[in-house]
Amino acid sequence: MALRFVGKDPESGDHGCPAVWVDDDRRILVQGRRADTDTLSQTTADSARSEDEALIILEPRMIPLLKEAIRVAESD
Repeated sequence: MALRFVGKDPESGDHGCPAVWVDDDRRILVQGRRADTDTLSQTTADSARSEDEALIILEPRMIPLLKEAIRVAESD
C-alpha cells in the first residue's frame, strides 16, 4: 500500500504531531491524540467502537489538511 503524505500540523515542530495521508485505495489516514476516557464514554452512546477502532482528536488547524486529503482522494 503506497501512501501519499498530505501534511502535518504546522504548529507541531519536529516532534510527534497530527498528520494526514491518502492511500492507493483513496482511504484517508489520520494521526492525532487519542481521546480521553470521558470523551470516549460520551461518544460510545452514539456509536460503539470495535477493538480495532480508536477515537482520534484533531485540532481545528488540521481542517485545511483534511480538506486537501479529501480533494486528493476524490481526484484519483
